[in-house]
Amino acid sequence: MTRVKRGTISLKRRKNVLKMTKGYRFGRSTKERQAREAIAHAGVHAFNDRKNKKANFRRDWTNTINYAVREFGLSYSRFIDALKKKNVGLDRKVLAQIAIENPDSFQKIVEQIKK
Repeated sequence: MTRVKRGTISLKRRKNVLKMTKGYRFGRSTKERQAREAIAHAGVHAFNDRKNKKANFRRDWTNTINYAVREFGLSYSRFIDALKKKNVGLDRKVLAQIAIENPDSFQKIVEQIKK
């Protein structure tokens, strides 16, 4: 059986690990063991923050709608309740976008709900 030298494989693996931690500070970008741990933690944070990002956007949409609806003498919760009772199929993202970009259309939506 022939002899297999594994130096190139381990160097390639190390190079790839350090490439992933480029821009990290201190030993995390130069030392393989610290870099591996940093990659693992970064992956956890990336996964969690993808979930948190959705919640943050929804919170922003809620605040935008609440601010826009207050001008017409309604609260956010009463507005959303009225939307559901009238079977209006607009979601919060679209409502917030309409409130920002086209206030006249948003006013018409609110007037329809108030009736």
